Amino acid sequence: MEDVCPANTAGTERQLVTTFLIIGGTGKVGSRLADLLRGRNHAVRIASRSGGDVRFDWHDPHSYGPALAGVDGVFIVGPGSATDWSDDLTRLLGVAAGQGVTHAVFLSARGVEFLPDGAVDRAEKAVTSGPVPWTIIRPTHFAQNFTEAMFVPVDDIIVAPVADGAEPFVDVDDIAAVAAEVLVTGTWTGEIIELSGPEALTFDQAAAILSVYAGRVLVFEDESADDHVRRLRAATTPEGYIAWRMAMLGGIRRGVDAYLSDGVQRVLGRPAAAFADWAAREATALAATA
Repeated sequence: MEDVCPANTAGTERQLVTTFLIIGGTGKVGSRLADLLRGRNHAVRIASRSGGDVRFDWHDPHSYGPALAGVDGVFIVGPGSATDWSDDLTRLLGVAAGQGVTHAVFLSARGVEFLPDGAVDRAEKAVTSGPVPWTIIRPTHFAQNFTEAMFVPVDDIIVAPVADGAEPFVDVDDIAAVAAEVLVTGTWTGEIIELSGPEALTFDQAAAILSVYAGRVLVFEDESADDHVRRLRAATTPEGYIAWRMAMLGGIRRGVDAYLSDGVQRVLGRPAAAFADWAAREATALAATA
């Protein structure tokens, strides 16, 4: 990933090392964000229950203070969307304010309004009513969901309950780059930044693009909402997550999540990565999905 540091601030960044805590630093966005921040000469602390730089457990408030000690800004990925964790987030932000943290950046999701009063909606409200200056980042569905998550082809078939709905899939690298810029510059406080790719694609169109770089034909197969829910329940998926997932996928199916958002352009001063460009870069991973 190219360093997105504006030329007129690069010298300042290298003279003043800022420390950032990444909660969720081993995930898709957090791991990429950590690399970007280190590349810009900042200190990065990965918070995790195990395997990180510092122990952090959402269910153990005693772990909050040590993790936040000496931190200037914090990037927050929540523990999931299955249950309400807003009270834990409120406690975390209170500790962060007491430790002198000056900026909290929260990774949310575009379409949070599709499930009013859901776990993600409550988390956003905890952030906006909290004592730390905040920025909320709301991305669309990730392009990487086709190689790392829910849309990975099985037997060369992509199954989802979205019919002919379109979605402007966003490259996770763009999300991480936006988060890095927001954290490093300390700007965009008090704002919600929505991110998307530059064009909305149906799943048939996405499958056709992916086929070019996977080296074989991938196809999309629609699924009814009821069948999708049955599959999730058979896999013992928590009901709270099922409600969230179906709300997000329902937004695609109804066509209400197809609009474009200009957050990447506004923050980084360049267009968001096209789905085809991401697929070309990920050709090896796409081939491996076989």
